[in-house]
Amino acid sequence: MGGALKRLLFVLLALAVCAPFAQADERKVLRLLFSSGETSFDPARISDLYSRAVTTHIFEAPYEYDYLARPTRVRPLTAAGMPEVSDDFRVWVVRIRPGIYFADDPVFKGQRRELVAQDYVYAFQRVIDPANISPIQPSTLDLKIKGLAAARDAAVKNNKPFDYGAPIEGLRALDRYTLRIELEQPRPRFIDTLTASDLLGAQAREVVEHYKEAIGEHPVGTGPFRLKSWRRHSRIVLERNPGYREVLYDAWPAAADAEGQAMLQKLKGRRLPLIDEVDISVIEEFQPQWLSFLNKEVDALATSTGHVPSQFANQAAPGRKLAPNLAKQGVRMHENLASDNAFTFFNMLDPMIGGNAPEQVALRRAISLAYDVYEEIRMIRRSRAVPGQTPITPHTTGYDPQLKTEMSDHDPARAQALLDLYGFVDRDGDGYRERPDGSPLELVMATEPEQIYRDYNELWRKSMKAVGIRIRFETRQWAENLKAADAGKLMMWMLGESSAGPDGQDALARMYGPLAGNNNLARFQLEEFDRLYERAQVLPDGPERAALFRQAQRIAVAYMPYKIHAHRIHTDLTYPWVYGFRRPLFMGQWWHMVDVDPALRRERLH
Repeated sequence: MGGALKRLLFVLLALAVCAPFAQADERKVLRLLFSSGETSFDPARISDLYSRAVTTHIFEAPYEYDYLARPTRVRPLTAAGMPEVSDDFRVWVVRIRPGIYFADDPVFKGQRRELVAQDYVYAFQRVIDPANISPIQPSTLDLKIKGLAAARDAAVKNNKPFDYGAPIEGLRALDRYTLRIELEQPRPRFIDTLTASDLLGAQAREVVEHYKEAIGEHPVGTGPFRLKSWRRHSRIVLERNPGYREVLYDAWPAAADAEGQAMLQKLKGRRLPLIDEVDISVIEEFQPQWLSFLNKEVDALATSTGHVPSQFANQAAPGRKLAPNLAKQGVRMHENLASDNAFTFFNMLDPMIGGNAPEQVALRRAISLAYDVYEEIRMIRRSRAVPGQTPITPHTTGYDPQLKTEMSDHDPARAQALLDLYGFVDRDGDGYRERPDGSPLELVMATEPEQIYRDYNELWRKSMKAVGIRIRFETRQWAENLKAADAGKLMMWMLGESSAGPDGQDALARMYGPLAGNNNLARFQLEEFDRLYERAQVLPDGPERAALFRQAQRIAVAYMPYKIHAHRIHTDLTYPWVYGFRRPLFMGQWWHMVDVDPALRRERLH
């Protein structure tokens, strides 16, 4: 055989072998990372941000926040239009759009299963079913839906399985597509609840009953993606839901929003999701996270599930400007003040640190004054945060960027004077204080094994030593700490939260007595606070409600059940083959709204 013919056959054979890979490579895959492992994909049982980031792309609420609008704007998702609301904000009627279907699943036996209003009733029921031990049950009951608490109580009292067939007065499907919700009290902002896919991600009852306790491994929703594969705490792959209805890219950025308007112009009218797969790796250590991005193994470091690690923020953006080596590669930087809190909670039931007695309040305030939050922001957070003044987060009702309170003060001298005044003094001359009754004073803080937490621990140790307070640290994995916190077994723990919606009252829920042990991890109880919280719930936005918020903020600073450290400034990075990313202010749905260019990725990888 001639050499030319051999070469031709070789080329043809190579093309035949490589063709499937070339074709597969054209799939639009968004590669992301999580900085902690997920727990479950059952909406009723999730308490962590990472699992929720997945389920919000699988399950759908009736409404959503517009992706590009700033400030936020609510728009229909599965609903046929905006809700019909009574004048007193007690009755909300939602009409579901016909022709929306759940993703295919063997449970449906080859039939298409349509979304109906009863599926949203079922979502509420699953949350309050005592058997599910839902972490969002208390906040759901706090909505005051007529008959909802009674339905839960009947199951508890009779020690019988929850009766999903029993009618609930305030929660009814009037017909196949009409959901009617009646509340005991006015809820002017109930629309925010109707956007919450964590609460109202519609589930098909027959799917849940088929998979039983394994339902967390078999999420079946109406959203743009479905679960393709899952290796726990290692890798999650979502794929385009082939049965997803026709939803076209649309949004309402402000007229002066040049970036948003450019995104809209480029993507408007394209069918969602824009990509075929989302491939998520769980990488808990910060250095491997950063290296995975530099090595182009992930396409973005974006959102609270995996943004630029703070230790590498100065490498990514020295002086808060994108590093030249990244700019040369076409990397885009997105910097945003997040609607979140980094905080330490004090267990109010702990005999060492808790309680509302004057000396216990003084101890917590002294700890807050002694802790150097400015060094935390400067050295650990690399100046990518602003000091927290109250529990209310940026971009929500009641947040005032000009407000200054004692919460952010660093004043060791004042802390020592306060401790002296209330009897926390060094009686044995060893350099550390005892409690007023002479017993040892030692703080015990929960922490995690990663390097960044060792940095926080050292700052806490240094800050406390400066005022004569002992502190030691107990190290566990994050999920173990969360479980212990829920059970009331931690004295102190530093963690973060992100706002789910634009109402500042959600942050104040962390101090509401009836939510103790749930949203209220500190288990703070104060009648005065509970009454003003309840009053603010039923008022429309306006001066009267704003005054209640200011009063609630003063109580938060005075009693200090939480030390609010900072509101983070997130630095997100995306490679040039990812287009259309904008960090959502609330919730986390964005994976279906971005495009990926596989050809550009291949070009830049070589």
